[in-house]
Amino acid sequence: MPPPSTNGYLNTLAEELTGCGTAHNNAGRCSLLYLPHSTVETPVFMPVGTQGSMKGLTSCQLRNLGCQICLSNTYHLGHRPGPKVLEKFGGLHKFMGWDRSLLTDSGGFQMVSLLKLSEVTEEGVKFQSPHDSSVLMLTPEKSINLQNIIGADIIMQLDDVVSSLTTGSRVEEAMHRSIRWLDRCIAAHARPRDQSMFAIIQGGLDLSLRKVCLSEMIKRNLPGYAIGGLSGGEDKQQFWKVVSLCTDELPHDKPRYCMGVGYATDLVVCSALGVDMYDCVFPTRTARFGVALTSTGSINLSQKKNQVDFVPIEASCSCFTCENYTRAYLYSIFNEEVAKHLITIHNLHYQLNLMSRIRESIISDTFPEFVVQFMKDLYPNNKYPAWAVDALSSVNITLL
Repeated sequence: MPPPSTNGYLNTLAEELTGCGTAHNNAGRCSLLYLPHSTVETPVFMPVGTQGSMKGLTSCQLRNLGCQICLSNTYHLGHRPGPKVLEKFGGLHKFMGWDRSLLTDSGGFQMVSLLKLSEVTEEGVKFQSPHDSSVLMLTPEKSINLQNIIGADIIMQLDDVVSSLTTGSRVEEAMHRSIRWLDRCIAAHARPRDQSMFAIIQGGLDLSLRKVCLSEMIKRNLPGYAIGGLSGGEDKQQFWKVVSLCTDELPHDKPRYCMGVGYATDLVVCSALGVDMYDCVFPTRTARFGVALTSTGSINLSQKKNQVDFVPIEASCSCFTCENYTRAYLYSIFNEEVAKHLITIHNLHYQLNLMSRIRESIISDTFPEFVVQFMKDLYPNNKYPAWAVDALSSVNITLL
């Protein structure tokens, strides 16, 4: 593994690999991230194991799926098992039996997901636990201290997060506070040689606020940057324009992470716009409702039409589930935990394989062709979402 750079153990080699971003004048790019626990190939989707576990899967099964990096959450780990247990055990990698890379969210997202249980001030965020009603004051310093103990390869600054549907002065307040909190996070970071910290670009759907945040955070010269505050139900035309603005402005040689993105169309379009990293609970959560992901759309395996369908979820899929079980079998055991387990395996394989296909097409200089075929398979009769057509057109990939 190469030696650490001045920004930690993270290096990008996109230009060396493919001259990415130049072929066909689209922004699709691939790279290698050299992290302490594994080398991560991008574009990459990070499965979410909130409390150091992937619901329905063991760490060994996740490794066998080819996962190189997954995500855990600082807020929840801070409650259970707590920093004392993790510190005594030597960090989350050892605690969960995972020998590949980890990224930890800072806990900022809980300002939205646990809004009724939180109070935001300049000092930090005061949370009331949904588990036992205990109170946690999460400051930038506390978030970084917890992440230093957890020991993830990539850690995130604590940012002031508001819903993407929020408008008015609160959005600007959160953006400026996120910049101030970033400086406090940088000062508190005790392990910069072991853990690469990413800044999070805020500003809601206001492009002028995003530009201010981009300018200030780029000055801090962090190892990587995340696009935060999206994937909250905002209009997709606004969504892609924010992503495009950020990828246009962010340093070419630093990773770009679009937080909370996990739908297949979003992954493909955002990769065309120049995003490198993603995370989302979607593939695992939807599996627990019996929904399987395929190249032609989602399949609800709880529906009776699957009762005598003796084919795998997807014929071309090489995952353990598709190689051994049929839709009819999964329908017959739908109410059993094992069904959710088997569908989770398939859905994560689908997501990880999709990212591999994107990467391979970029390397082979066939990415635009890949995108066009992917969209044709997913949207019969060329009924593409207008936002996706517009977004891809902006990087010279034509669907219509």
